[in-house]
Amino acid sequence: MDLKEIQNLIKFVAKSGANEVKLEMGDVKITIKTGAEKTETNYFQQAAPVSMPVQVQPEVQAVPAVAAEPAAPAAESSGEDTSKYIEIKSPIIGTLYRKPSPDKPVFVKVGDTIEAGDTVCIIEAMKLFNEVESEVSGKIVKVLIEDSSPVEFDQPLFLIDPS
Repeated sequence: MDLKEIQNLIKFVAKSGANEVKLEMGDVKITIKTGAEKTETNYFQQAAPVSMPVQVQPEVQAVPAVAAEPAAPAAESSGEDTSKYIEIKSPIIGTLYRKPSPDKPVFVKVGDTIEAGDTVCIIEAMKLFNEVESEVSGKIVKVLIEDSSPVEFDQPLFLIDPS
């Protein structure tokens, strides 16, 4: 279970009004307590094979580590340049896919010229695939997120040069 999933779980518990939620998946145990005055406690236990969290955990750690390292130096070196670019941001929380299917090419890549209304990626949220369309015309300058990565609401995905 990665940090984004834990954050989403905390948000869900806060909205549900539950006072305390305990989650156990294999060797991972999470307890979330809210300041609510209710005495109701919800327990969720999911039996998961021990090998499953081991497989998921390294993959999740590897993707942010790779994505975080190039993003930090790029932000420092081109801090002034990004002010003239327009960001395409995520309209929802979900998983970003840069291709319409695994065997197809990406929607857009760095250097591509796009028009307003062109699809730049797909975000899957609760088994629904939502196309993200560009609101501006221009040239793709930078792709800020890797394929099959989780995204948050309003997270920048692409930088567009409108000129």
